[in-house]
Amino acid sequence: MALTDVAIRNAKPGVKPYKLGDSLGMYLLVQPTGGKLWRLKYRVDGREKKLGIGRYPEVSLADARKSRDEAREQIAVGKDPSREKQLNKTRAKLAADNMLIVVEK
Repeated sequence: MALTDVAIRNAKPGVKPYKLGDSLGMYLLVQPTGGKLWRLKYRVDGREKKLGIGRYPEVSLADARKSRDEAREQIAVGKDPSREKQLNKTRAKLAADNMLIVVEK
């Protein structure tokens, strides 16, 4: 059964972390400290992987579902969403470093 915003807001921290499942591999991990984290569980080349989507409420349920769908599209064409996220982060850092060099000259 898919999650609702009310169910997410009412999720209270427990002694151990627990998951609230949404659909298509996405779930909300509720931490004992009270943090609520969106995660996507998927498989690439037969290996189980997890992708961090973001924190609730900064990333809403609708936004998390959009990110899940984008990640599933990447999986469908043979890409690993976790690897793509790392590559995008590296590209952004390199672009920022290059901008600093241009500005300093």
